Amino acid sequence: MKQIKSLLFAAALFIGATSFTNAQSKVAHINVGELVTSMPEMKTAQAEMEQMGKTFETDIQEMMNEYKTKAKQYEAEAATKTNEDNQKRGEELAGMQQNIRQFQANAQQQLQQKELDLLEPITKKAKEAILKVAKAQGFDYVLDSSQGSGVIMAEGKDLLKDVQKELGF
Repeated sequence: MKQIKSLLFAAALFIGATSFTNAQSKVAHINVGELVTSMPEMKTAQAEMEQMGKTFETDIQEMMNEYKTKAKQYEAEAATKTNEDNQKRGEELAGMQQNIRQFQANAQQQLQQKELDLLEPITKKAKEAILKVAKAQGFDYVLDSSQGSGVIMAEGKDLLKDVQKELGF
C-alpha cells in the first residue's frame, strides 16, 4: 500500500514538473510581412518586377496601336473591297485580338512566376534569421503577427528589430 502511495506521489510530481516546464515556454512574435518588405533584397526584387511589368505594358500597347491602325485602315477601305476581302480582314483583326489576349495572359503568368522566383530566397533568408534569433534568445515559439495571420494580441517580445539587426540592416 505504501509503495502505491509513493508511486502515485512520484507520478503526480512528474506530471506537475512537466506541466510547469511546459508552462514556461517562451513565445515571441514578429511581423514577417514588415520584415520581408524592409529587406534590401525586396526593394531590388520590386524594381525588377516593375521593370518587367513596364516592358510587357509597352509591348501590349504597341500591339494595341497596331491593331487600332489596321482596324481604322480596314474600316476606311471596306466600301472599296469585296465581301470576301472584308471577311478575311475581319478574321485577321480577330486573330490580332486573340494574339493580344494570349500575350497578356502569358505576360501575367511570367510576372507571377518571376515574383515567386524572386521572393523564395528572400523569405527563406528571413525565416533562417528568425529561427537563429529565436534560438539565440531561447524562444520556443515565434508567431507571425502580420495582418490576417490569426494572432489577435501580440504583447510578447517582438523580434523584428533583432532579426533586422541579424540581417544587417
